[in-house]
Amino acid sequence: MERQPIIPDEGTGLPGTAATVELVHLFDKLKAIRAFVLDIDGVMTDNSVHVTESGEQLRRMSIRDGLGLKIALNNGYPVCIITGGRSQGVIKRLTGLGIEHIYSGIEDKWPVFQQFIRLNNLNASDICYMGDDLPDIHILQKVGLSACPVDAVQEVRGIVDYISPAPGGAGCVRDVVEKVLKVQGKWNFDPTKI
Repeated sequence: MERQPIIPDEGTGLPGTAATVELVHLFDKLKAIRAFVLDIDGVMTDNSVHVTESGEQLRRMSIRDGLGLKIALNNGYPVCIITGGRSQGVIKRLTGLGIEHIYSGIEDKWPVFQQFIRLNNLNASDICYMGDDLPDIHILQKVGLSACPVDAVQEVRGIVDYISPAPGGAGCVRDVVEKVLKVQGKWNFDPTKI
């Protein structure tokens, strides 16, 4: 799907018919989401790696993204991580959030994505997938809601349904999760479940 910019009608200052249709289309996509599938590097991290003298590679993640995912999980949304990275620290962090479907060291994400949707009785149209780089494009083209952070590569920004105003590792996951849950009336924080 080619994204169209929202351009006001001349003289009215209001969005034109095409823009209104696009907004309704995005609203419908947000309402249809039943699960989240995410990349890690560049989405849940800021796409940088700090390398220690011993060779350990450290990544930075947003606490707000984590809370958004916990709220989604507590509301019954399956969450899946598919990443080419192999960081044990990242896996520990995600497991601590309650995410059960974590696939690391994956070069071809499509077969793993298909396995996840079969396992959870879902269709690709039920999925919000957020990615930021070339390995994510195939899945982004197949899902119900494709999303990326504002600092994703141009090839990704050019094909997704939604570009978060937040960069990778700085709240983009929270942004899209919160939008989906709010549209569906399920954005509620229960401190006893965190």
